[in-house]
Amino acid sequence: MKKIVISVVVIVVLFLIFKSTVKGKMVASHIKGKVANAISKPNYISEDGDSISTRVLVPNGYKRVKYNKGSFQEYLRHYKLKPHGSKIINYDDSEYFAQDWHDAILEVPVPANGLQQCADALMRIRSEYLWEKNRKNEIGFKFTSGHYCSWVKYAEGYRPKIKGNKVTFHKTASSNHSKTNFYKYLNLIYMYAGTLSMHNELQKVSVSDIKIGDMLVKPGSPGHIEIIVDEIINEQSDKMYLLAQGNTPAQSVCLLKNFENTTISPWYKFNKNEPVFTPSYYFDKAQFIRFK
Repeated sequence: MKKIVISVVVIVVLFLIFKSTVKGKMVASHIKGKVANAISKPNYISEDGDSISTRVLVPNGYKRVKYNKGSFQEYLRHYKLKPHGSKIINYDDSEYFAQDWHDAILEVPVPANGLQQCADALMRIRSEYLWEKNRKNEIGFKFTSGHYCSWVKYAEGYRPKIKGNKVTFHKTASSNHSKTNFYKYLNLIYMYAGTLSMHNELQKVSVSDIKIGDMLVKPGSPGHIEIIVDEIINEQSDKMYLLAQGNTPAQSVCLLKNFENTTISPWYKFNKNEPVFTPSYYFDKAQFIRFK
């Protein structure tokens, strides 16, 4: 019995030490995930659900916020998922070290080139939505340098010439509007855009106005970014949200659990200027941006 008590004390002390450092927060989250999975089962997961809206159940007293059919919000809410229990797989087909952080894996392919990291995965999802809705002329992102690179110009054969922070575009390729070329364009975006450029380019959104499709962001190089993929509300107008993320190294896009409040996991609540703890990252404040 004495050995058990000592072991528990050691674990608690190590946990507190880890959590007091930035790098240690990931280790702390991993430990919390192991503990949470050992002592409880999620109450809001339907293992047979094959989309976000059918996999995650709504707590009593809440209902899903309605959005127009065909909207980006509905697109995300009904995003297809891999079978329950699927693992987070890195771009090189290895398993990610933490398999306790997620309740679902989105059907987003992970290229073997390793370029599709956290912000890149979200730019891909947005771009594929615009492609499917035949809004291809809206596909475009700014490089970290601030230069805008559109799919339309890329498809016409224009390519960037990059020298330091100076970027110019020149027609050096033949016109090609194919889906294969579209993914080559996205690879270019992955190389020169990211969390910082998205934060600088996109509209900032207050916590009181966030909706599906908005992104929780910590700008930087590196920084991190996660996207809201569902939204519910109760009669008191209190809202809760689901978060999904890509990550570094490039890996499966997953729906995140909530270790800070396991009673509502995987749902999250956000408050202005308060930090947000997700399994893989610590955001010092709830800061959101929105795609154009």
